[in-house]
Amino acid sequence: MSVVPTNPLIFATSNTMRLLRYLLPLALLFGPLQAAAQKYAYVDTDYILQHLPEYAEAQKELNSLAKDWLDEIEEKYDAANQLEVAYRAERVLLTPEMRRKREDEIAGKRSEATDMQKAKFGVEGELFQKRQELIQPIQEQLFTALKDLASQRQYMVIFDKAKDSNMLYTNPKYDVSDRIIKELGYKPGEIVGGDEENAGEEGGKSLQDRMNDTLDKGKDKLNDRKEQVINRAKSGIKGEGGRPRQ
Repeated sequence: MSVVPTNPLIFATSNTMRLLRYLLPLALLFGPLQAAAQKYAYVDTDYILQHLPEYAEAQKELNSLAKDWLDEIEEKYDAANQLEVAYRAERVLLTPEMRRKREDEIAGKRSEATDMQKAKFGVEGELFQKRQELIQPIQEQLFTALKDLASQRQYMVIFDKAKDSNMLYTNPKYDVSDRIIKELGYKPGEIVGGDEENAGEEGGKSLQDRMNDTLDKGKDKLNDRKEQVINRAKSGIKGEGGRPRQ
């Protein structure tokens, strides 16, 4: 799935930071005299977060939960698929009533998988809630450090050049990321967490890829179920061998 949508783990996605990114072009319209008196800086929150042990631990916990849930969801889909394989092999031997029962059983198994998928990885699902619980304190800590630095250095705006930023060019001398890392009590360059969110099992797919595959699988099976309903409706009009049902 894009079980998982825009990454809420990244501080740059907050509404406040999104708004700040667009203020510089507007401010420059007021003329060189005003602009010259104003101070700007930028940070890379992705880079900063990689220095925070608590962020790495939060990502590790989220990945563990996601993996366990994905394993369970995939098991449910596999169980439904096994039932369907057996049903297709035996279908010609079954009465219409027996077919309906078997189809309903398969649909029920698939519904269990899709319901769990939504509950765990939906927009307001358990993974989202857990992410908020673990990441929000880190966001607040980072925001406080940014606010303090802006006050001390009299910056009007601090931009963010993280993943979804539209900053096309940045001069490194205005990058205060290392200063923020020091303010948080860590040493710049000592990375404690990589791209944990997209990390997967060794030699296998990333968790994000697995979630996307599982979401696609759910969509495909939903379409299959719709076709089954349509075919059943058609068969209700005409019985086996073209004879009307009694």
